[in-house]
Amino acid sequence: MIYWIGMFIAGLIIGLIAKLLMPGKDPGGFFVTGLIGIAGMFVGGFLSSMIFGTPQTGFQPSGYIGGIIGSLILLFVYRMATKSRAP
Repeated sequence: MIYWIGMFIAGLIIGLIAKLLMPGKDPGGFFVTGLIGIAGMFVGGFLSSMIFGTPQTGFQPSGYIGGIIGSLILLFVYRMATKSRAP
């Protein structure tokens, strides 16, 4: 249970880092950026544990780097999906 709470908090921080690395207008603002960070952290942590074979416990730099990369990808996809199309 503590692992999931830590991932949630780290995901919020990762979302903010992703926002700083990819500046621009986000249609959802802070709240959506935080949710994207949380999703990116879970996806990045899971994928890094699958790729590197490390257990999903404790501090793992590969999980945080994967979380940032995952958050950047999700943030890009979110921006493309919500982009208003002018005629």
